[in-house]
Amino acid sequence: MTPMTSMTPAPGPASGPSGMFGTVLIANRGEIALRIIRTLRRLGVRSVAVYSDADADARHVREADVAVRLGGGYLDIDRILAAAAATGAQAVHPGYGFLAENPVFARRCAEAGLVFVGPPPEAIEAMGDKIRAKATVSAAGVPVVPGGAEPGDDLAEAAERVGFPALIKPSAGGGGKGMVLVRSAEELPEALESARRTAAAAFGDATLLIERFVEGPRHIEIQVMADVHGNVVHLGERECSLQRRHQKIVEEAPSPLLDAEARARMGAAAVEAARSVGYTGAGTVEFIVQGTTGDYYFMEMNTRLQVEHPVTELVTGLDLVELQLRVAAGEPLPLTQDEVRLHGHAVEARVYAEDPSRGFLPTGGRVLALREPADVRVDSSLAEGGTVGSDYDPMLSKVVAWGPDRASALRRLDGALAATTVLGVPTNIAFLRALVTHPEVVAGDLDTGLVERHLSALVPHGGVPDDVLAATALLLHHDRVPAEPADPWDVPDGWRLGEAAWTTWRLESRDGVREVGVRGLPAAGAEVRLPEGPEGRTTRARLAVDGDDLLVTLDGVRRRYAFARDGRGDTVWLGRDGDAWALTRHHLGDPGDRAGAGGTGDGVVRSPMPGTVLVVKVTQGEQVVEGQPLLVVEAMKMEHTVTAPLAGTVAELPVRAGQAVDMDAVLAVVRRDGES
Repeated sequence: MTPMTSMTPAPGPASGPSGMFGTVLIANRGEIALRIIRTLRRLGVRSVAVYSDADADARHVREADVAVRLGGGYLDIDRILAAAAATGAQAVHPGYGFLAENPVFARRCAEAGLVFVGPPPEAIEAMGDKIRAKATVSAAGVPVVPGGAEPGDDLAEAAERVGFPALIKPSAGGGGKGMVLVRSAEELPEALESARRTAAAAFGDATLLIERFVEGPRHIEIQVMADVHGNVVHLGERECSLQRRHQKIVEEAPSPLLDAEARARMGAAAVEAARSVGYTGAGTVEFIVQGTTGDYYFMEMNTRLQVEHPVTELVTGLDLVELQLRVAAGEPLPLTQDEVRLHGHAVEARVYAEDPSRGFLPTGGRVLALREPADVRVDSSLAEGGTVGSDYDPMLSKVVAWGPDRASALRRLDGALAATTVLGVPTNIAFLRALVTHPEVVAGDLDTGLVERHLSALVPHGGVPDDVLAATALLLHHDRVPAEPADPWDVPDGWRLGEAAWTTWRLESRDGVREVGVRGLPAAGAEVRLPEGPEGRTTRARLAVDGDDLLVTLDGVRRRYAFARDGRGDTVWLGRDGDAWALTRHHLGDPGDRAGAGGTGDGVVRSPMPGTVLVVKVTQGEQVVEGQPLLVVEAMKMEHTVTAPLAGTVAELPVRAGQAVDMDAVLAVVRRDGES
């Protein structure tokens, strides 16, 4: 459908089928906006998308029935309400993130005569303040994490009461953003500074709380649904223990830890937590569970739909967005607690624009090629030709697999990730495959520290495989050499008497520059000299182009690759089995290894990611020691501290706080003492 982008489209119908809304505005973007559009389309409800200038060409803009430009961003309440009025929307679905848990927005919707598809603002306030939420649910008999702090408390004193290790959390936050684990009093001041900065930037509220950290915890959450008629049910649990820096990576339903009795007990506690604040709609009550004892403690309640809701949908057969809409329209829940049934097992993996080999720093770029599996559920905002920037969260898509049991669901998810290809934007897909096949994950022996403990084994460090080097060199050679030259002297490589000459291709990746020699015709069979060992290794290889794929036979093994070139044609992207590599062609005589991002041996400090300089901690001319923090760069609500690569003097400091920078942009230059 062609989206309308003016502010004066005709209003939609007053109501839809069976009393459902006729038009719903989605105050969000990306994969969640597309997910909501899908349900609205099935229900025959007109969808209205809103978009920022950065999202003008985004998929959710193209696929909605109507799209309205906001001009500013997704936090501009006035413009969102104006868009709803101009398009005749009766309801606003906030998705998750942005304004989804903002009680001011919920009230403004009501004042404008719009239905907010979510809980009452009073419930958002009660659960949005984690300090108040703990007191509320504790009074309702729900166990809470030991420790805490009252508003206005000195957090250093609260930390002493709670004891270490302790967890600092934004009171108004969610999704793990801003959470910092502190193991000693010495770590506390810097941790508080970072957590306050993140909380203020991400949630507009720098208030923090601190609580005892439960060692070896599992993160298990209960999905609840409540209507305006007093009915509250839970839809089972989700295991969300596979995390990194308190950010969920892989979620599943049901949890391999809980039996039916434990599920019923925790579900009942979640229902009581929802009742305690007069909750309506979809919500998630999150618990920290001690894996050895099974003791559980209320952690927080997210008053919205969760990123990981698809695993609940796959095991219950329910559309949670449809339930949200029907509850918001005043309908009673269509089922009782006894009618909730869980079937099989579902596992979800989050695909992020990030580079695990560089500390999971956010990435970006243009999507040159995209392939997503067809036999599992994929909630995705990706489109070939689209651009992934640093304006928003780095999550690109969710790959979700169902199976009759946990083992089959994990196998299907691994296969689906292997069939996922994103070229042009580095992603975490290879890391996800390593994680879902890790023996402890397969055994269900999970806790929130598992990923960090096994990070070195999960993150690929093997560099560019020989077959990828060979495939790239063969492709570049194929572009230059005709398949069947009419005259051997016409071959660009030239000929020696009796044999073709070698052509050396210099291929640069983030691991450095490697030289690969090719002699002969790739389509008919060529010799390839690979940079193995001190003298290299020579073997035979053959290349065929099959549409958007390359078929390369090397050492008797044929492999299939997706491939794409960047706009200049100098960089080739190859993808197979869920992994991707970018190799850039260099002509002989070009400089060798490119300076690595983040810092170099010559003192040039580069930005490790596209983003914004948040803090500059030094001044030009200042003496620094190796490893001293120089700047903090922020992208997608993630901070990265850039340090001095050597001891010396800050000779150049070309950036300032608030400045946007590209990946590999020069942030500072540190000169050793005595150097000019």
